[in-house]
Amino acid sequence: MDKFTTIKSTVVPLQVEDIDTDQIIPARFLKATTREGFGDNLFRDWRFDENNNPKDFILNNAAYKGQVLVAGRNFGCGSSREHAAWAIHDFGFKVVISSFFADIFKGNALNNGLLPVQVSDKFLKTIFDKVTADKNAEIIVDLVNQTVTIGGESEKFEINDYKKTCMINGYDDIDYLLSIKDKIEEYEKGSKYLKIVS
Repeated sequence: MDKFTTIKSTVVPLQVEDIDTDQIIPARFLKATTREGFGDNLFRDWRFDENNNPKDFILNNAAYKGQVLVAGRNFGCGSSREHAAWAIHDFGFKVVISSFFADIFKGNALNNGLLPVQVSDKFLKTIFDKVTADKNAEIIVDLVNQTVTIGGESEKFEINDYKKTCMINGYDDIDYLLSIKDKIEEYEKGSKYLKIVS
């Protein structure tokens, strides 16, 4: 995974609540087993009609672009498909901001280099208001200090310490274990339990 510390970007605002994983990536596109190419079908049924013509949808609006997707409350609900995080990341987003995430989606996102930033309902409204007033408004997501800032207003966000370490260093779970290999080996040498059963 790519290392993540701070992102400064314009915003793609999706002011819809209760966006489920089937809307993020419809089930008919789940046949592939690798992560590549899912971005092409992100929000497929919202972006295109049955004849593959673009609809009036925020991701089809050239005025909005950036690495940060801001969505309404309860993002990523529904089925537990990891492909939803794959599709968002493959499309080019590095961060999703909402005032509430489904737990399974949040875990899948963090495992795939996509940072879910949960803010208060009040601050989410602030973000939407500022982007509505200025399509080119930039948001700063600082993972190290766990802050999100737009238009001079900031809010702290929470993240699991282990997942924060992994994202900052670009680790997946295996990379993390390899990074502490020396500590694991040292522990094994001193473990009475391992000596008994070996």
